[in-house]
Amino acid sequence: MAMYTIEIDETFDVPRNRVFALFADHNRIGKVLGAPIKRIKDSDQADPNGIGSVRKIGIGPVGLEETILNFEPNSLIEYTVTSMSPIKNHLGRIRFEDTPEGHTRINYTITFEDVVPLTGKIVRTALEQGIRRGIKRVPDLA
Repeated sequence: MAMYTIEIDETFDVPRNRVFALFADHNRIGKVLGAPIKRIKDSDQADPNGIGSVRKIGIGPVGLEETILNFEPNSLIEYTVTSMSPIKNHLGRIRFEDTPEGHTRINYTITFEDVVPLTGKIVRTALEQGIRRGIKRVPDLA
C-alpha cells in the first residue's frame, strides 16, 4: 500500500494557549474542520481531551473514531484513527510553537496508507482541502 502525507504550516496572530485550546477541544474542533465532532470517551488524565480520549467524526452510525495518543498542553497533540476506515496506519500530529514575532505557528502533519489501492490520493486531497479551508477560521474561533 502507498503512504500519503499531508503537511500544513500556518501562523496566527492569536496566543498559543488559545489556538491549542481550540484544537484540543473535541467538541469545538469540528467548527474548524467543518465536520460534526464529539468527544465520546474522556481521558483519565486532568484534561478530558487528553491521552486516551476518543472523538467521533460523523453523524449517527456513520463516522470514524480517533484516539489521542500524545497530549502535551500548548505544544503537541497526536492522534490516530481507531475505527473502521478507508485508511490505515494513520497518525495525525499537530505541533504548536511561538514565533519570534509573538504569533502562534502550527505544523499539522497527517500520514496514512490506503486500504484500497489508489483511494489514498482521493482521501489526501479531500482531507487536505478541508483542513486548509477550516484553518482559516482559527483566528475567529480561538
